[in-house]
Amino acid sequence: MREYLLTLCITAAVTYLLTGPVRKFAIVAGAMPEIRARDVHREPTPRLGGIAMFFGLCAGLLVADHLTNLSEVFENSNEPRALLSGAALIWLIGVLDDKFEIDALIKLGGQMIAAGVMVMQGLTILWLPVPGVGSVSLTQWQGTLLTVALVVITINAVNFVDGLDGLAAGMVCIAAAAFFMYAYRIWYGYGLESAAPATLFSAILMGMCLGFLPHNMHPARIFMGDSGSMLIGLVLAAGAISITGQVDPDAMNLFAGSEKAAVHQTVPVYIPLLLPLTIIAVPAADLVLAIVRRTWRGQSPFAADRGHLHHRLLEIGHSHSRAVLIMYFWSALIAFGALAYSVNSGAMWIVLGIMALSAVGLVLLLLPRFTPRTPRWAEAFVPPRYRRRIAAEAEEAAEATDAAEAAGAQAAPSAAYATNGEGAGAGGEGPTGDTERRSPVVAGVSGVNGATAVGARARLLEGREARSSR
Repeated sequence: MREYLLTLCITAAVTYLLTGPVRKFAIVAGAMPEIRARDVHREPTPRLGGIAMFFGLCAGLLVADHLTNLSEVFENSNEPRALLSGAALIWLIGVLDDKFEIDALIKLGGQMIAAGVMVMQGLTILWLPVPGVGSVSLTQWQGTLLTVALVVITINAVNFVDGLDGLAAGMVCIAAAAFFMYAYRIWYGYGLESAAPATLFSAILMGMCLGFLPHNMHPARIFMGDSGSMLIGLVLAAGAISITGQVDPDAMNLFAGSEKAAVHQTVPVYIPLLLPLTIIAVPAADLVLAIVRRTWRGQSPFAADRGHLHHRLLEIGHSHSRAVLIMYFWSALIAFGALAYSVNSGAMWIVLGIMALSAVGLVLLLLPRFTPRTPRWAEAFVPPRYRRRIAAEAEEAAEATDAAEAAGAQAAPSAAYATNGEGAGAGGEGPTGDTERRSPVVAGVSGVNGATAVGARARLLEGREARSSR
């Protein structure tokens, strides 16, 4: 465990320290695309965060190769080298997409090639645990097709959910933590060396996400881009493939009976990990809903829109940070719920606990739909927006703001005529005789030092300057 923790810390440290220089490089390289209609951020933000994450992955594998116990993973298995080869390929495709916006079909082909490279080096599904049947051996073509499908599904599920600051990295980190506990339990608890690569992959993946999250939390200073989202999706899929398709469930000796009984005992975690993964069930559900929604509208499944789960949370009324935390909550509930169920599937308290936490999650989802009336004696213990006097004042202020905006909209045509005419200070000659052109201020456009140029803020600054000149 100490060596796993050391590998995790080294990976996180390298990723964290490299993200700052990578951000400067992304700005210089022009990897700051314009804000699109589906984006929720207001300022152009550099991408290419996957560069730091990839070097963190390389550092973690290098450190693990020189440790006493983890070096045996590299001696007994070729899976770490297969992961590094596939990760390098998918990372290069992601970097090109972050800079040049390559076609979606080209990215899909690159994902399939990266999965094929891992299969050629031995990282593939050899058999499947089927309930009531036992371990079913797969042919080479069946294992290859299933491995490629799992890799592509996982990569795109993580890529689709990367829509809010810190969302993808946090959800994958939660998934990797649950997966690490499960893989370490199989490796250390049952003495199965074939589970060691998956345990190593999970520890490194946690380090990559933890090192990148401080730079990516709201408001994000850098995005991981496709170079990061596809990379962590591939690492997560590699761990699932390693432990699902290469660990023999009968070797666990969970029962003294037949292999069918052993498979039946491990079904609560094996089958969900396979199609595609319980630990990324939320991104996978978002992926399926996006494909159905776009196809129903007659669009391409790869056409971007604002219908993802995190977009809907924002539309309901959740803030950016609360929407991210809600997604974290559901990911942790599903991932660790499946982990607890795999440890003791007969315990009723686990099922009841999952049901109770699900009810709490539903309440959190619907929280913006209602504003409870707090008694007078309890107003000191609740946030200010739930206090009656402050809530009434907020409503009055909102109504006044709406009225002011409506009046401003009616006066806009005449104001535009006045500013574009011969009046002083707006396109004509001012009192000083200088010609002054005032460009309109557009909300959401990055200003000096990264500040957002907002009309109200600009008027406030002009007022302060006028008072100071007096």
